Amino acid sequence: EKSSVVFAMDVCFGLVGIDFALLVSDTNAGRSVVIMKEEEDKIMKVDDSKMLAVTGEPGDSTNFCEFAIANIELYRFRNNGAVLSTKAVANFLRGELATALRKGPYQTNLLLAGFDKGKPSLYYLDYLATLHKQNTASFGYGGMFTSSLMDKWWKPDLTLDEAMLIVERCLAEVATRLTVAPSQYIVKIVDKDGVRLLAKKGQPAASAFPGAGVVPSA
Repeated sequence: EKSSVVFAMDVCFGLVGIDFALLVSDTNAGRSVVIMKEEEDKIMKVDDSKMLAVTGEPGDSTNFCEFAIANIELYRFRNNGAVLSTKAVANFLRGELATALRKGPYQTNLLLAGFDKGKPSLYYLDYLATLHKQNTASFGYGGMFTSSLMDKWWKPDLTLDEAMLIVERCLAEVATRLTVAPSQYIVKIVDKDGVRLLAKKGQPAASAFPGAGVVPSA
């Protein structure tokens, strides 16, 4: 039976700058206390001006995101190439989560970042179909540490360099305070040039012990 609460080991957060939005996520894929891989991309491209970060149960997260992105693409085909705004996509996602809530809830939380008509935006959606437009947002155990830092350092005219400094502070705090802190992260940006990977942070945990798992030959 699924848990009624989604509060995963993930570290996922985002913030809006003066002319861009950033999403940051760890790259761990695991179950319980076991890490299966360290190269999982949890930030999906919705279209050229939107991206979606996901946390929660891996199966629900993947299924919901693929379903949502496919339906957004179907809408574009059916409406002569019309592209939904970030607000419209956020409300579509919220509607699907709310519908599922009364049947079989998706155990997943989402951060949607987009860039429309020269303005960036960030939307917070949780598994209970709560929807909020925010300047900063976070999920997972890492959110207990990143939320207060972003609240302190965020400002309306935030530049990219200032935003990356906030990201560095957040990741340093998570590494210092969280017992099960992930070792690697990705940072993606959406702005007038579209969605793209901006940076990779950290290194594989195994790199600290290059000889681990190596069995000498007889």
